[in-house]
Amino acid sequence: MTDRDAPTGPSRAFVAGHLLACSLFWGCSFLFIKLMNGEVSPWAVAAGRGLLGAGALALWVAARGQNPLPRRDEVRHWLVLGTTNGWLPNVLVAYALMQLASGPAAMIQAAGPLVTAVFAHLLFTEERIDARRLGGILLGMAGVVLLIGPRLAEGGGTALGVLAMIGVTLGYAAGNLYTRAVPDSAGDPARLALGQQIVSGVVALALTLALSGAAALAPIADHLPAMLALGLLSTAVPMAIFMKLIRAAGPTRAAMTGYLVPAVATIMGVVVLGETLELRQAIGGCIILAGVFLASGARRVA
Repeated sequence: MTDRDAPTGPSRAFVAGHLLACSLFWGCSFLFIKLMNGEVSPWAVAAGRGLLGAGALALWVAARGQNPLPRRDEVRHWLVLGTTNGWLPNVLVAYALMQLASGPAAMIQAAGPLVTAVFAHLLFTEERIDARRLGGILLGMAGVVLLIGPRLAEGGGTALGVLAMIGVTLGYAAGNLYTRAVPDSAGDPARLALGQQIVSGVVALALTLALSGAAALAPIADHLPAMLALGLLSTAVPMAIFMKLIRAAGPTRAAMTGYLVPAVATIMGVVVLGETLELRQAIGGCIILAGVFLASGARRVA
């Protein structure tokens, strides 16, 4: 086999374009949740988001000539991803944004690539941590401590919001790594995205009805535009793009969406919602992103 015939990874344009699209749509999700003013419970937010995303992705998969129902070899993957990347982080994000501003919440989530890099090192030979990446992980963790330390010390709802966002970060890291390990035979990105949202929406709806009753869904009608935007623009569209990206480029580079999501979320929070960002939060967020840059091996796709 000649060098010309050797298989190559995704192009820089492919990676950069997919990263930018995912970051923009996901960054706006914080705004759409905030626009509901905490009047829709976190369970109901997750249910509406998941079901709308599932409906849109089901139509997309059907338009491609595929059956949107799961095959036997897909069920386990749909259940795992529907939990790690679906209903659980969706509930936690909605809860955290009742306690935190958009920018700090998104900055905590931005630490996800640090966790992903550590576990990818243990699971995949091509994702080994070198001195540069180790330095990035340590730097990023220092930024996390600066960002969340005072909030945890405050206790109460603020601390719970911080802990919820840490749970989101861990969930997404687990989901990213699991997606990388899904066999190609059951790893069609479109179907993985669909299955994730079906499980996410159905489980969140069942939990909403069990814990709060059908009345918890009523406030959605008062915030329908925000819910539609959340379910379609900030869930279905970026999820389909991200699944394609992570299968092609690997979990570490795909997790680089963390670079721009905090920036988009912060800008939207300041411009649209009038939120303010403390100097400590801005410094901590910048340190986290610098650590993520080093830890993710960004030179390969700069």
